[in-house]
Amino acid sequence: MTLDQFKMLKAVAELGTLKAASLKIFKSQAAISKGIKQLEAHLGVELFDRKEYRLVLTIEGERIYQLALPMLKKAGEIDALGKHFTAGNESHITLAYSSSFDLSVLLPVLDDVQRTFPETNIIIHQENLTGALDALQIGDADIVITPVLQAVLSHEKLEMFRLAKGKSIKVATPKLLARHPNLTTASQLENEYQIIIQDSGTGTKNIIHAAVDGQRRWFVNDLQIKKMLLLDSMGWGGIPKYLIRDELADGRLVIVKLDDLQSNYPLEFQAIKLKETLFGPVTTMVWQAMQKLAILNNSTKS
Repeated sequence: MTLDQFKMLKAVAELGTLKAASLKIFKSQAAISKGIKQLEAHLGVELFDRKEYRLVLTIEGERIYQLALPMLKKAGEIDALGKHFTAGNESHITLAYSSSFDLSVLLPVLDDVQRTFPETNIIIHQENLTGALDALQIGDADIVITPVLQAVLSHEKLEMFRLAKGKSIKVATPKLLARHPNLTTASQLENEYQIIIQDSGTGTKNIIHAAVDGQRRWFVNDLQIKKMLLLDSMGWGGIPKYLIRDELADGRLVIVKLDDLQSNYPLEFQAIKLKETLFGPVTTMVWQAMQKLAILNNSTKS
């Protein structure tokens, strides 16, 4: 009993004649006839009623045919997967990105990759602050998207280009700000809680990123949690604009404007890879598609 015999069974069952089956699966009529007879001998049942010109499955043949269909489908998938790997295509690639980046920008690229390389698993994970760059440097990611410090832009081991722009905006609810009617400086908020995102990497080390001196603080590792706390008037802090567009528009959140603290921070997101890394076909497609996307993004105002 072989896979070829079941392919012959399927072809004859669907087309009704040895001649038609022969043309479809590129085997001689004699070979198909012999293969089906061998399968019948092995199973101990007749698969086809041969009384008419057109071959029709017997009751037993129909049951076996139905059982064979999912097996043949899986065999086809295995064959396609083998060809995928033989061509040098990666079994998986990993993309890490900063939580301050709006991933929807990348959806056209990811959609193209999914359609072009359906057998490659794409692993996407979100990091905070320097976490994405750490993931790249320790080999946990192939490509990362993150804002970086000026010193990183000229790092000799990294290859990068500016993919997109964004903004981080310091916000609070009208309810929280109503407690401070004459608010002009950050020190006036010292009894409120500054909600701060924790670094998932090691780049900031013992430095508390974006913290105001003397401020009460809560720390979170997820921007959605931060947004939830901000909306509940439990604190104030910076958050990517893409996450709060609706809340800014309807007034649930407002920009915190202070004389001694910048309200809006521009973000420039770099797509980064290690120079020494040789990409396979899938990762190459992602990288090149991101470069084309960058040209489009950088030609328009953020």
